[in-house]
Amino acid sequence: MSNTIWITTWVVVVGGVFGWLWKTGQLQRFSNYVALTREELRKCTWPTVEELKGSTVIVAVSMLILGVFTVAVDLVFTKLVLWLT
Repeated sequence: MSNTIWITTWVVVVGGVFGWLWKTGQLQRFSNYVALTREELRKCTWPTVEELKGSTVIVAVSMLILGVFTVAVDLVFTKLVLWLT
């Protein structure tokens, strides 16, 4: 009995929210947004596999350089603080 009441309550709540969204025009706005987004995505040019591989390598190398730089600066500041104290 308890499960039936919970399910009925949720169906009524979800149905009420859906009805309110429908009445206020929010569902139509969301539908238009999705349609316009799909239209814009059709206009996009997607990278080839080779371009994607090249970009991935550039990002990985950049992250490695930034990581090494961060570790080096951290070590310098750690040595400086230990020397001053």
